[in-house]
Amino acid sequence: MPVAELAGLLEDARYVVALTGAGVSTESGIPDFRGDSGLWQDANPMDVASIDGFLEDPARFYRFWREKFAMLAAAKPNLAHRLLAGLEMRGRMHSVVTQNIDGLHQKAGSSRVLEVHGSFRRLRCLECEAEEDIESLFRRYEGKEAEAPRCTHCGSASLKPDVVLFGEMLPKAFKEAEAEVQEADVLLAMGTSLGVYPVAGLLPLAKRTGAKVAIINRDPTPFDEDADIVIRAELGKTSRELMTMLNLG
Repeated sequence: MPVAELAGLLEDARYVVALTGAGVSTESGIPDFRGDSGLWQDANPMDVASIDGFLEDPARFYRFWREKFAMLAAAKPNLAHRLLAGLEMRGRMHSVVTQNIDGLHQKAGSSRVLEVHGSFRRLRCLECEAEEDIESLFRRYEGKEAEAPRCTHCGSASLKPDVVLFGEMLPKAFKEAEAEVQEADVLLAMGTSLGVYPVAGLLPLAKRTGAKVAIINRDPTPFDEDADIVIRAELGKTSRELMTMLNLG
């Protein structure tokens, strides 16, 4: 049984690294980007998710994202997040590399999280580099949904969420993720289609450096044939089974 095999692999592991994608957070009520009910169904990503689109019209950017950022702020961790946090407490999970910007791994208790696409919880001014947290922004702009937020330090309308938009380079967290994967003896990919590079390249990197690779995803991925364990199932169900087998509560 693949789930029992994975439980044994995790129990015996020395250095587990998780790689998570949007599928990890869908059971927390956060839609993915490309599905039938995804975030892009009513918008052009180049208008609302690219650096050029942001610079062209910051107000349009925030009109699209303000409600969605509030949804992310209210979301709660689910069983998949708690599984990874529990594995860290057990001393098995060394780090979580996530493509998600929602901060739910940290909410669940994971302390070593590499956010390779950034986080919506931080904002940075492109003019003066001043930073602000999202809760502060919500308070300042309550009832001002039509306006583009301005930096409290320099007044610029270039106050941008600290997330990687189309057209931007990945942050230094990606280099840290590459180093982590090369140390891992197990790479656990969860809720990711493994179709977006360069992040998808972490899986073959793990294989080249000798790690066992396990994939849990509802749909097939391009790397299923290369993985040691593949579980095609809903993450909530599989996470619950693993937590029971590993006595993680």
